[in-house]
Amino acid sequence: MDDSIALLAQRAPSAAAFLKGLANPQRLLILCCLSEGERCVADLITATGIPPTSMSQHLTKLKDEGILKVRRDHRTLWYAIDHPATLELMAVMHRHFCSEQPQ
Repeated sequence: MDDSIALLAQRAPSAAAFLKGLANPQRLLILCCLSEGERCVADLITATGIPPTSMSQHLTKLKDEGILKVRRDHRTLWYAIDHPATLELMAVMHRHFCSEQPQ
């Protein structure tokens, strides 16, 4: 087996798990908003229309998977994309699916 194929075979399960974590309409909506920069929970709820309970669950999942980072400023939690692959992927996704004129 070619070394690159062996490496891919070794990493494929974690890559699939990573993509599975993103393959959710609400999480993609959150990440699309965050691809434009850091946002607080209230801003994300307003921008996406996702109810607070669901938003909390999605943010926790994305944070637990290492995709998001959280910054606390007094009582406000600010979220941003932290995973380098997610930043790159969301730049492409944003360009093709989030902008007003998909390419």
